[in-house]
Amino acid sequence: MLEAVSLTAARGDRPIFIRLGLRVEPGQAVHVTGANGSGKTTLLRILAGLLRPESGEIRWNGCAVAASRPLPDSAYLGHRNGLKAELSALENLRSACALYGCRTDRAHLQRVLAQVGLAAGADTALGLLSQGQQRRVALARVLSSGAKLWLLDEPTTALDQSSIRAFEGLCEHHLQSGGMLVFANHYPLRLVAARMRELAIPAIAARSQQEAACWIRS
Repeated sequence: MLEAVSLTAARGDRPIFIRLGLRVEPGQAVHVTGANGSGKTTLLRILAGLLRPESGEIRWNGCAVAASRPLPDSAYLGHRNGLKAELSALENLRSACALYGCRTDRAHLQRVLAQVGLAAGADTALGLLSQGQQRRVALARVLSSGAKLWLLDEPTTALDQSSIRAFEGLCEHHLQSGGMLVFANHYPLRLVAARMRELAIPAIAARSQQEAACWIRS
């Protein structure tokens, strides 16, 4: 289980969000929403251990996680794919799996690429793939991690409708298997309604700094 307790973040001396609370249990997905600049990316980066909050605490299975430390059993995908253009799709995946401590054999990696519709492009240099195909390789990296918690920032960027539907199916399977998902996207993923919740981050200017907070709507 993931919990964020009274998280506050700032950019310089300007608060982004104040006293944010979040709880995600196995089988649940949380869609982070808010206006541009409201702190969606900041929140995901804090949860991933890439940024330090001004205050507050992150807990994993009831235990506090030190600020700026990666969450155990989690995989993060940001706006950028974080891949090397000169390596093939399979080589990029193998490199990531080596870091995750996961299987790196070719048969396994090809199965993962097949899940995102890229079995035929396994040995193609990433730089020769389309933007949508590159994004699918990045999503395959998340799949290959075996992580319980996925932290995804605009995961459907550059994907066509068929790829989005396929990705939604992968997310659904992840949740059915007891996984967790926290994501920011321009629109909700089509998942089973009972699994989906929304974390709405209000614009800080719309409320006083003392009252600004975030809430989850079921």
